[in-house]
Amino acid sequence: MRLPLIVDADAEQDLAEAARWYELQRKGLGREFLKSVGTTVEQIRRMPLIPSKVFEDVRRLPTGRFPYGVFYKVDAKQISVIAVYHNSRDPRGWQERA
Repeated sequence: MRLPLIVDADAEQDLAEAARWYELQRKGLGREFLKSVGTTVEQIRRMPLIPSKVFEDVRRLPTGRFPYGVFYKVDAKQISVIAVYHNSRDPRGWQERA
């Protein structure tokens, strides 16, 4: 049975800001970014415990083509995405959400 996946408001904002930025760089690139993150989220839903913990109970799965990671927690009831964060940003930003 697959666990429900919840995307926190902060993670939704991360995603929207990054997609907007990519779209400004090139038309359609924001959509490609969202598709890449969607693929990553589906991988998380299929096998949430495969990536190692990177901080406390937080796990990270990279998005592949784009330099972002999807940061999430897993408990008995759900998967919670807490951040979609650029690899070069200060990790304290997403760590504060943990």
